[in-house]
Amino acid sequence: MRRAGLTADLVTRAAADLADEVGLAGVTVSAVARHFGVKDASLYSHVRGLSDLRVRIALLAATEFADLLAPAVAGRSGRDALVAFADTYRDYARAHPGRYAAMQQPIDPAVSAPAGSLRGIELIYGMLRGYGLDEPDTTDAVRLLRSTLHGFVDLECRGGFNDPRDTEASWRRVLAALDVLLTHWREALSA
Repeated sequence: MRRAGLTADLVTRAAADLADEVGLAGVTVSAVARHFGVKDASLYSHVRGLSDLRVRIALLAATEFADLLAPAVAGRSGRDALVAFADTYRDYARAHPGRYAAMQQPIDPAVSAPAGSLRGIELIYGMLRGYGLDEPDTTDAVRLLRSTLHGFVDLECRGGFNDPRDTEASWRRVLAALDVLLTHWREALSA
């Protein structure tokens, strides 16, 4: 029997909030149950277990991120779109570290349809159309962007930049360098 007031969505949101507070590794079914003042078993009618809960957090995060990303890049192209995309990416990761960590885990498409993930991917591909890239260059550019942005944000959030150089200034330089590379992609790779 389902506990009155609990839903899969409510459980997922509580788990996502907990992930942002204590890290994704700190999210357990027991911790979420304690949040609601119920026994673990009360949650199993809403989620199948810890891995299901983590997938749900990832899907929620992907949807939230896509919802922020769409208006940020709408009507923009080239460098303006790249900067809007990257700033939204960084802001989301810093504001929601647990959700962001959940988004990095692979999700089996057979288990769940990651609509938010697909929307986010469509948005990044759309943003890159402004650079005139065709396949396979677009996929390579997506991988470059994701790995560069993730690497920077991950290091920043873990305190990995101990140099006195302003992190914001470095971020802006990274984005400018990415814009130059994307603008001159064909020439850079044919040399």
